[in-house]
This record gives sequence, C-alpha cells and structure tokens, in this order.
Amino acid sequence: MTVRVGVIGAGWIGKEHIQRLTHTVTGARVTAVTDIDAARAEEAAAPVGAQVLPDGAAVIAADDVDAVLVTSWGPTHAEHVLTAIAAGKPVFCEKPLATTAEDCLRIIEAETAHGRRLVQVGFMRRYDAGYRQLKQVIDSGRIGQPLIVHCAHRNPTVPESYTSDMAALDTAVHEVDVLRWLLDDEIVSTQVVTPRATSKRFAHLKDPQIMLFETAKGVRIDLEVFVNCQYGYDIQCEAVGEEGLVRLPDPAAVGVRSAGQHNTEVLTDWVGRFADAFNTEFREWIAGIAADNEPTGPSAWDGYAATVITSATVEALESGHVIATDLKPRPAFYGGAA
Repeated sequence: MTVRVGVIGAGWIGKEHIQRLTHTVTGARVTAVTDIDAARAEEAAAPVGAQVLPDGAAVIAADDVDAVLVTSWGPTHAEHVLTAIAAGKPVFCEKPLATTAEDCLRIIEAETAHGRRLVQVGFMRRYDAGYRQLKQVIDSGRIGQPLIVHCAHRNPTVPESYTSDMAALDTAVHEVDVLRWLLDDEIVSTQVVTPRATSKRFAHLKDPQIMLFETAKGVRIDLEVFVNCQYGYDIQCEAVGEEGLVRLPDPAAVGVRSAGQHNTEVLTDWVGRFADAFNTEFREWIAGIAADNEPTGPSAWDGYAATVITSATVEALESGHVIATDLKPRPAFYGGAA
C-alpha cells in the first residue's frame, strides 16, 4: 500500500519532510501541498508531482490524500488537526500540537469521540538510536530506580528573534517529551534559575537558563538550556539510578590526533544530529498507517502535556516561583487509569 500524504505548510521543515517522504521513506507519496504563500507551495510541490491546493481544508478533503502532515505556523495547528480528525484521516503534526492547553484538550476530546487514534505529534527524539538505547537500559532495571536526570541542550547561536520564553516553548520542549517517555513518569512541577548571563547574546535574552523539574515519582531533573554556547550543537542526558547510571552517547565521530592534540568533531546544528531520527519517525508513521491506519508514536495527550509543562516553565521563568503543572488526569483512551 502507498500512503498518499497531503502537506499543509511548505516552509523549510515542510520541504524537508516532503523530500524525506519522497526519497527516503518507502510506501509514501506526497500528492497535495498548500501554503499561505502559493509560490512557495508550488516550489515544494512541483519536483514531486503533487498538486497545489488553496488551503488546509482542501488538502484534507482531497480524495487522493490518505493522511495529513501539518508543518504550518504553530497557531494554525489546532485548526488543521481538528479538521483531519473530523475527516477521519491520520494526521502527523509537528510540535506544538497546539499553542494553548485549551486547544490541545479540544483535539483530545475530538479524537476520543472518534474512538480511534489519528494524531501523532512530531517529537523525533523518541526515534533517535541513542535515546532508544537509553530507554532500554532504564526499562530493564539495570541501573535500578531512576533518581536524578541531568540534561543539557546547547545551540551555538540563535537569531535576534529568539526570545527568553522560547527556551522552554521551542527548545526544552523536546527534553520535556523525551524525559516523560524515558521515565514513564509525569512532570508535576517546574522552576527556572537564571545564572550569570553570557555576553554572547542579544540583550533581551536570558541565556543560559537552568530548568528544574520534579516528576510524580519524585525524580529530579535539571536541564541546562544554553542557546549561545558558541562551540556547537550539543545534546546531553544522563540518568542516575539506585544501582548505576546511563548516559546518552554522543554522535559517532572519528578522533583525530595531530599537532599534539586529539580532536573530535562537534556537530553544529540539530539537522545533522537528528536526521536519522526524523527518517525513522516517518518510516514508522507511514508503516503504522499502512498496517492498520493508526499511528503509534507520540499522541495528542503527549502534545497536550508538552504544551502545559512548557507554558508552566515560562510562568516559572517570569515569576521566579516553583509552578505546578496541573495536568488533567490522563484519559483511559491514552493509557490512563480507567
């Protein structure tokens, strides 16, 4: 079976995914594209032989679209996801699922009423080989019960348009999701500490930030978000358990010895770091739809949790207080208590 995909949003990430679905993923074909910029939609659609449609509703309704990929501007996500659910079509939505908790809950209610999972949210770290090995070790019990997790998310630089709240909403959101998944636990409170600010930043930006999370089972997590670290794109994660620890491996890179030094390359952007994870993510999404028309990756509930927790983290940054996340009880539909 070939899954015919309609794409809503033809910006940089939309174009990347169109190429991925066309040239890397087996069993998928992009058949329709739309974007608020018609010329940009045409530029993305023409090389893959897809039609350009006027808007997201038209893409979702198209007879030759079996599944929908939403890569448009974040505030439009909820509208497109809800329309796809109403049409009964699987929908992959890049993060965020929605920009407010209220819209996330509307999506959860709509999907629950439909009675079958349709929504997957684009948290690609769950598909990274290193994170999957990390989870296998934690789940196996080899390090005992997790007690502490140390994380870092470092970017070399960010543009002037990057604001302090984006450290949580756009950057730490990936750790928030993958840590919930790794620990099979929920984050119940958040706090932000701001150390001495780097001089290598725009004046309006609080950087670095240290985010402190507590889970329902009492695990303490510290996350350093440093988006002007200068030296590279560096993702670190170490889980400390009662009987040992496990650390996320760095990407494979040769060590070079010359001129009295031993050097190993550090990646400089997230594209190179997680390219394989993106490919695996879409392979598994397409395979799940082809097999039983149902996605198996991060759910609408995961999208809701990420939005609530990152919003609470912004509040913690602005207030200086510890903020409870106040998540709703997880519905049985998403594996919660009946």
